[in-house]
Amino acid sequence: MKHRGLILIMPALLLAGCGGGEAAGPQELTVFAAASLTDAFHELANTFEAENEGVEVLINFAGSSQLAAQLREGVDADVFASANPKQMQVAMDAGRVAAGGSRLFVSNRLTVVVPADNPAEIGALEDLAQPGVQLILAVPEVPVRAYTDDIVAAMDPNFQAGFYANLVSEEDNVRQVAAKVALGEADAGIVYTSDVTPDIAGQMQLVPIPDAQNVIASYPIAPITDAQQPELANRFIDFVLSNAGQAILARWGFGPPPVN
Repeated sequence: MKHRGLILIMPALLLAGCGGGEAAGPQELTVFAAASLTDAFHELANTFEAENEGVEVLINFAGSSQLAAQLREGVDADVFASANPKQMQVAMDAGRVAAGGSRLFVSNRLTVVVPADNPAEIGALEDLAQPGVQLILAVPEVPVRAYTDDIVAAMDPNFQAGFYANLVSEEDNVRQVAAKVALGEADAGIVYTSDVTPDIAGQMQLVPIPDAQNVIASYPIAPITDAQQPELANRFIDFVLSNAGQAILARWGFGPPPVN
């Protein structure tokens, strides 16, 4: 099953049931998922569909802040998987997710990535503040940028000034950052370790951020309060949190959910 990156609400769905005697269509589960989850959630959706006959999972991938804004505006969805608790809180404040209704389901870490030939000779996080380095980050409010800003805020003021002075582009989501670095359109970027997927791994190098400087990214998932498929939404979330779901996420570079 091919899972869509953009959800379209089709008027034809409104006609379901009008033609008596017609076979019922599939149950459609609409999942809003952070862009960094793209590969893992494609596999999760395929497996879930295979185990639930007559179910089709439609996935809207984007930056978590964009997804939270869509939910705030009333766009239909059944499940929201965010790359940080802040954007889940936006959905809660809008009444689309019940207070206390989210669960942490996975974790991630950040890494510096550089093109395979590493033209700026980046060898450590500190090198990103060297004059002339061309740096790409995600736009503010996207979770990976918020985590990045937390890392930078703990560094000395000279590093902070040089780091942001080197920023040449801000992308809508973390996958765009990874893609541009892989294409050599900048000297470096900061992404999640899980974003170095097999299709681009050969086009870049990772420059690890030491644990003492890094952060743990926490991803919450929740059913939407006015979900069209509430029972199916909870079943999908239970699958994501199951041993089988966690094994899929681990294969795509994610860590276990943080302990609350």
